[in-house]
Amino acid sequence: MGLSRRQLLRFGGAGSAAVLVGAAAASSGPFRVPRWSDDPFGLGVASGEPTADGVVLWTRLAPDPFAPDGLGGMPLRPVTVEYEVAHDENFRQVVTRGTAVATRELAHSVHPEVTGLAPDRWYFYRFRAGSVLSPVGRTRTAPPPGQPTARMRFAFASCQSWSSGYYTAYQHMSDEDLDLVVHLGDYIYERGWNRGRTGMSMEPHLQAEAVDLAGYRLRYAQAKADEPLRAAHAAFPWLVTMDDHEIDNNWAGEAPGLGFDIYRIPAVFRRRKAAAFQAMYEHQPLRIAQLPAGPSMHLHRRYGFGDLAQITMLDTRQYRDKQACGDGNTVIDCTDRFAADRTILGARQRDWLIDGFTDSPARWQILGNQVSMGQSDQDAGPVTAVGTDSWDGYVADRNAVLGAAADRNVANLVVITGDRHQNHAADLRRDFADPQSPVVASEFIGTSISSGGDGADMTESGRNLLAANPDLKFFNSQRGYVRVELDHSVWRNDFRVVPYIRRPGAPIHTRASFVVQDGVPGVTQASESDSSSRLPDPGVTASPPDNGPR
Repeated sequence: MGLSRRQLLRFGGAGSAAVLVGAAAASSGPFRVPRWSDDPFGLGVASGEPTADGVVLWTRLAPDPFAPDGLGGMPLRPVTVEYEVAHDENFRQVVTRGTAVATRELAHSVHPEVTGLAPDRWYFYRFRAGSVLSPVGRTRTAPPPGQPTARMRFAFASCQSWSSGYYTAYQHMSDEDLDLVVHLGDYIYERGWNRGRTGMSMEPHLQAEAVDLAGYRLRYAQAKADEPLRAAHAAFPWLVTMDDHEIDNNWAGEAPGLGFDIYRIPAVFRRRKAAAFQAMYEHQPLRIAQLPAGPSMHLHRRYGFGDLAQITMLDTRQYRDKQACGDGNTVIDCTDRFAADRTILGARQRDWLIDGFTDSPARWQILGNQVSMGQSDQDAGPVTAVGTDSWDGYVADRNAVLGAAADRNVANLVVITGDRHQNHAADLRRDFADPQSPVVASEFIGTSISSGGDGADMTESGRNLLAANPDLKFFNSQRGYVRVELDHSVWRNDFRVVPYIRRPGAPIHTRASFVVQDGVPGVTQASESDSSSRLPDPGVTASPPDNGPR
């Protein structure tokens, strides 16, 4: 099915493994480039995992990205890919060059980890395969840990079912003035064609549910061939994680989700999971530390931005217990969700997360989280109706995390979340069972890029949520992404939405803005006076990045 780390290392040590996974590595000579039938860089370029001295670059050679076998029209043999990093987009000031080897084992993708770059600086990069040049990408390094840093700007997104609608939001995101993009999961959907794009058809082999390596590769190729997503990847470095649809709807740890019956057999599901993880690695700017080992993949990790922010990327899928009281859908008065031994993080990840609260010098602690952390009661009456696929189904873990944040005096904890296909702004309490429990953090849930169709500003479920949850301060169910600007005194959060996605060309606007003040947990809707320092709205061209240090 796929290659584990152990299998890779059998090829002769760490150097050979680096070649096989497409990392930057020396070799005895270049591998011959085939005669291309079409552009081998049709899936674009990307960068990610930025540190103070480097980034991961990514591309995949695929002249026929929708070939039914998932191999992208590539031959059996390896291909040497060159890369360059420069100060300018014309590559007159190249700062480093290297080669990586693209192999069939990982779909001819490469992930060179470039180091030795200057901190807090923008760069341009590109690849070459034979005589063919890739598109140019732009990336940046982070300020060194603890370095005084005035501000940070980033966007977060999730839930982009290709067949549900057009990726118009990414077209607008690529025009923003950002340092980073954070993707919180459901980058692909395993399910089949649902005819959400007006006037769009699909080949039969792209319509079936993805269950094997070829199927998942085709899902990623489908997404990455979309021009707005390619543009957003080329414009900024990304941090990525997964939720459920990268594998199977509502899967939990070793338990399969709601897919085909045969894939609920444990051994079969493990093979499916291994295939999905391999395809994810093949198509994202991830480090070799994230290379899957069969049906497991290390995705919880931290990213620092000077003394201003630390982003902790969580994994709420691999280590969780199966959902309480059913498959994760809404249930009423489910007592099992309060069990002390139920976990969404697993003990090791939970301890790692809590220890990080006191180890970081950053002003803002940001949790990149997949499913809603705050309570989401969907009944305004006397009963409590919640979905158990979210943190509502794992109350002990939620109380442990938020309680530790309070006990350790974490002044500025902000949770950014995907999954819901809705925009929420909410306060997080230490214990939602006690209405007098103190507010200890804030949560911003971002809507989907395309999942769920065109959406609406307000829905009946939204009215119920607002009536039943006094800590929920805002609801919106349109499509889009969230844009964030933070400095040492305030977090500014803009919900950016488009009016439709079933057809292309939608404009974008900021539906609402919220702020979190330094040292004051909880969200507040922004006033007009807060808008002077906010990022420009559409139609205003952002200034080009200054290549000098911040």
